[in-house]
Amino acid sequence: MKIAIFHDYIGAIGGGEKLVLTLARGLGADVITTDVDEDSVRKMGFEDVNIISIGGTVKLPPLKQISASFRFAMCDFSKKYDFFIFSGNWAHFAAKRHKSNMWYCFTPTRAFYDLYDIFKQRQSFITRQLFKLWVAVHEPISRKFVNDVEYVVTISRNVHNRIKKYYSKDSVVVYPAVDISKYQFKKYGDFWLSVNRLYPEKRVELQINAFRQMPDEKLIIVGGFAKGDHASRYASQVINNLPHNVQLLGSVSEDELIELYATCKGHITTALDEDFGMTPIEAMASGKPTIAVKEGGYLETVVDDSTGMLIEADETAIINAVKLISRNPAKYQKECEARAKDFDIPAFIKHMDNIIESLRRKKQST
Repeated sequence: MKIAIFHDYIGAIGGGEKLVLTLARGLGADVITTDVDEDSVRKMGFEDVNIISIGGTVKLPPLKQISASFRFAMCDFSKKYDFFIFSGNWAHFAAKRHKSNMWYCFTPTRAFYDLYDIFKQRQSFITRQLFKLWVAVHEPISRKFVNDVEYVVTISRNVHNRIKKYYSKDSVVVYPAVDISKYQFKKYGDFWLSVNRLYPEKRVELQINAFRQMPDEKLIIVGGFAKGDHASRYASQVINNLPHNVQLLGSVSEDELIELYATCKGHITTALDEDFGMTPIEAMASGKPTIAVKEGGYLETVVDDSTGMLIEADETAIINAVKLISRNPAKYQKECEARAKDFDIPAFIKHMDNIIESLRRKKQST
């Protein structure tokens, strides 16, 4: 059976990109997308996955999102594959022409729904009016294309609830996977690690401001942002306001990231109501505890006081957690490594493959 996975665009390295490419490799599927950053693909170690671009997008929001949606709606690979998977916010626009299908939904578009006010507030007056117009037009069109999706799988109970709320659709939860065999423990070094795109919803400023008040601790931030996305202004503010003990590395290779996990003291993540969050799994696979905000998908992965700490989203809570864990990070190693095994790749691929086969058989019998 020939399978194609439609994904919005492959730009800055992130958990979603890694997951899509991992799924494609596991299923022997091709990835169909718009923009492709070959350097990011190489850094993630997925040169073996066949990626097909249907054309680039306009590098200016929201024209980028609109042009991606248009390209997916107009493309036609229906005769070349037997089954189609959509991932991301815009790939499901291909659902009308491509059956049988399912959507592995990372989340309903958050700028349209639960993060609408946050996105709106971070814009200048003119940009804010354009943003409101974009959402007013694009959201109902997007929802209409969701109706062409035949089956929905999602990454967490947290997102399952969003799908029910915003789309009135049921979904099946299949937790994302991490290749835990890649990760290893080497030592508890002298720095904390943060791995995330420089997006406002990641709330990296909480981490930076907390470490500004802890000059004896060190934070290394890995992650960048893609041109033409919503984060350019926020990322510039972050980059230009770093204290001496916070280092921003940008995008790094997979080997470099694994080495950072292997040698850090611990991991910190502060995303707002995170969909799932792959980085705590990567940290746990490296035997390192995670300090995560007590929200979203982190509640489904981080075990409080066992694989790290779940805290309130404020600087004081981060400071207290860093100081507490720094006294004895080794306390968490055994539980971290055991917990990471719950999210290994073979079980994930088998689960997805079983769903696809079940859907195919069901459709053939009707």
